[in-house]
Amino acid sequence: MDTFKILVTGANGFVGRALCPALRAQGHVVREAVRAEGGTDQVAVGEIDGQTDWSEALPEMEIVVHLAGRAHMTGDRAQAFSAYRRVNLEGTENLARQAAKRGVRRLVFVSSVKVNGEETHGRPFTEDDPSNPEDPYGITKWEAEQALAEVAAETGLETTVLRPPLVHGPGVKGNLLRLLQGIQQNRPFPLGAVVNKRSLIGVDNLCSALCLCVAHPATGTYLVSDSESISSPELVRTLAKAMGRQVRQFAVPVPLMELAAKVIKRKSEFRRLTGSLEVDAGKIQREMGWSPSKSLHDGLNDMVRWYMDSCSN
Repeated sequence: MDTFKILVTGANGFVGRALCPALRAQGHVVREAVRAEGGTDQVAVGEIDGQTDWSEALPEMEIVVHLAGRAHMTGDRAQAFSAYRRVNLEGTENLARQAAKRGVRRLVFVSSVKVNGEETHGRPFTEDDPSNPEDPYGITKWEAEQALAEVAAETGLETTVLRPPLVHGPGVKGNLLRLLQGIQQNRPFPLGAVVNKRSLIGVDNLCSALCLCVAHPATGTYLVSDSESISSPELVRTLAKAMGRQVRQFAVPVPLMELAAKVIKRKSEFRRLTGSLEVDAGKIQREMGWSPSKSLHDGLNDMVRWYMDSCSN
């Protein structure tokens, strides 16, 4: 296997902490871009936006894996758009242009299934579906993809885009961490009447796809996911079983839950709990020979073990 000198942005984030050792295990030389001063093989770049200076990070690099981005933002929609665009769009385009000038051959960009949309109806999303992002995060990831395509056309920089769904695994944050905490605290869940299918991807599976994208001659846009989908009630049951907990799930009619979500302005959270969002990862399997190395349930069990260990320390 060919080995490369690779810059990983967001290297101390959830995915980055798993990806960097995975790349090194394959013989690649990895330089980690972080916000503040760090350790060996790390370079501080500060805030990522359209003005970030990458001159210390890019020399001698052949590949860039761009993980860094803004995923969570409070405030009104206009403020959110401004903050997301500064990092996800302007920061990505600026990095790509500087990388191309420095002779970087390829940029691998972690986007989001949110570029496709928030919900599927009857069949999974594919790369051929029209883009339909709805929230500031998804919209700015889509804008970043378009900007990368422009840079690629102008400079010859190879670009590969991965669109993962929700990522699970050790070190997870956000909604999955809150779900684990809720199960541990014996909270009841009103999901008994929910019938849906959600695609997820384990962090190890995402890293295996990224490692492949670094070296494989194929480029393009690819959806990735674990092999199996799971319903929201089944996800709660699976996590609770792994934690050794009894979980209470009671049935609330979905229309009533939707009404309550509108009242308390949590419509997006409601859709994630009750709607379906499935991914067809067939393209990357056909073109690169990728397949998930770990089952969904094994990955969820890894996450639970990490969580229980962190609670006991």
